[in-house]
Amino acid sequence: GRRSLGALPVPRPYGDYGRVVRWRVADSYPDAVGAYVDWLVTKSGWTVSEPGKETRVPIQPRHICLLFRRFKSFRDDVTRPYVRALEARRVPHVLVGGRSFHDREEVLAIRNALCAIEWPDDELRVFATLRGPLFALGDDALLAFRRRVGRFDPMRRLAMDDLDPSDREVGVALVLLARLHADRNRRPIAETIERLLEAVRAHAGIAIWPTGEQALANCLRMVDLARRFERRGASSFRAFAERMEAEAERGDAEDAPVVEEGTEGVRITTVHRAKGLEFPVVVLAVPTCRATRAAPSRHVDPARGLCAEPLCGCEPRELLDAAEEELRRDAAESVRLAHVAATRARDLLVVPVVGDEEVEGWIDVLNPIVYPESTLRRDAASAPGCPRFGKDSVFERPESAGKGAGASVVPGLHEPRAGGHRVVWWDPRALDLDRTEEVGLRQQRILEADAGEIRSEEGSRDHDRWQAARRATLESGSKPALVVSSVGDLAKSAEAREDDEVDVEEVSLDRGGRPGGRRFGILVHRVLETVDLDADEPAVWAASRAAGRLEGASEAEVEAAAVAVRAALDHPLLRRAALSQADGGLRRETPVLLRLDDGSLAEGVVDLAFREENGGRPHWTVVDFKTDRELGDNRDRYAAQVRLYVEAISKATAEPARGVLLVV
Repeated sequence: GRRSLGALPVPRPYGDYGRVVRWRVADSYPDAVGAYVDWLVTKSGWTVSEPGKETRVPIQPRHICLLFRRFKSFRDDVTRPYVRALEARRVPHVLVGGRSFHDREEVLAIRNALCAIEWPDDELRVFATLRGPLFALGDDALLAFRRRVGRFDPMRRLAMDDLDPSDREVGVALVLLARLHADRNRRPIAETIERLLEAVRAHAGIAIWPTGEQALANCLRMVDLARRFERRGASSFRAFAERMEAEAERGDAEDAPVVEEGTEGVRITTVHRAKGLEFPVVVLAVPTCRATRAAPSRHVDPARGLCAEPLCGCEPRELLDAAEEELRRDAAESVRLAHVAATRARDLLVVPVVGDEEVEGWIDVLNPIVYPESTLRRDAASAPGCPRFGKDSVFERPESAGKGAGASVVPGLHEPRAGGHRVVWWDPRALDLDRTEEVGLRQQRILEADAGEIRSEEGSRDHDRWQAARRATLESGSKPALVVSSVGDLAKSAEAREDDEVDVEEVSLDRGGRPGGRRFGILVHRVLETVDLDADEPAVWAASRAAGRLEGASEAEVEAAAVAVRAALDHPLLRRAALSQADGGLRRETPVLLRLDDGSLAEGVVDLAFREENGGRPHWTVVDFKTDRELGDNRDRYAAQVRLYVEAISKATAEPARGVLLVV
């Protein structure tokens, strides 16, 4: 329907001997992809559809996805040429699940620094650290230091005042490495990395790289890896450095994600990760990637409970017998994978091709819907919305190639052999190829002369405003948004609140000849929490024995607690509470919150509260249980505590309430 199909010819499909070679195609196609993506975003003026929007929008980097069959070829990361082609044109991108983490310059620099900190006697590591992007010392300064002073040894004491200015810079860097080495096992590993990055101002330096966002994300990921390593029980700084070196050897670490779903950036991912997703523009990558293996990798027979795989270069007989069947399955799976890749595009699908002949690879099943008939290769119509094309889709062809421009597909609008649609063959000469990757500052004008110091003054004022805003943010962030205190703590400072109009009544029961102490008080409270207010004597005794076992109480304490609880349940106050239970007006062990005048919160748990009506006017009675030993000289404090409970329930229900201290 709406999907367009485009064929992007490889600029240089031929090798030096006139044959189409796989490495040449793979080597030249990434640059063409980078140039084509840059043209789509900056020059095409094309629009795409977005879900939920009625009108079409101009193509942005977030609308484009580069799909790969796989990210690794042997030990090489095939995404790196594509990433560099996009970086050279400053096209934002995100690599989803890339395996080039340890190949990144900033990660390699941190790994070298880790080894230099752990093994300061390794002069090659120390030199690599000083020469790398963290310290960025030049070859002239390093070689001059090596000749005049000697080895790059961070542990050697240097007389800084006696050194030349250029040697002093190297000496300061060595002193920093020595200081980090001395304290490396006395502080967290992540803190050592952070101190290194802070000392060399790496964040500011890396941020101005062409891919500063990705580089900063990778640096922060190294810090995160150090934290995770320590949480798993790190043994030493050396163990982490060795772990990073081992991961670099295996190449099994993914790049740090820079942007999340829905944000800016060309998506770079595999077909398997893109299943279920759609993108307005999809560009298929690495056309020479093999669709299937030359030999099957495994054979699974569930009926026989068999799984046969090669081992040490030897293949089992079962795998050899089923080789044809497995290869057919692999071929069918490759077709399905190509179908998945092609159907990820919603508006535009870009397929890599070679104008002179068809190239074998994981997407060669799409050739019938891309290549025109051989007799119509030179017949093309003008492509609407495209720049002016030439007469050859091959950018560079050696004389020994054997085939000339007469056999190549001419750029323009073609009708392929199958499909009944139209496909545009692109002219590589219409793209900005061989763009040199820029390094250094993104804005060269920062280094230009500022005669009137206008920009510097503006920068100072902007920095002062930023500092003031930062201080205000830190001050506001240091204040708690919500202060919560327990009712018991607040009651300690509110024992004699003169402005309180809430009267707390104290009701005492007969407590003669029974045990006391904190454990007994806890036991009585636990029984009163669990027993039903209408419970008979056997139920009270059972609850008392169960609570006694939990608290480790003696038989005398269990018996006294049962008697005390029985007396409390028979008191008219709790009988009234039991009657309110039928109307749903009873609350037991209920947490309450009360907002105080200063905006803070008081929290506590009410032992018992029940609602009654006198003359059609409802009111609440709040009961707090205490024992004689527990009460002691704290009557005023517990009364203040009950007042807070009463205030909380009264405000929550908008009904009057009164408090009772029931001394059991």
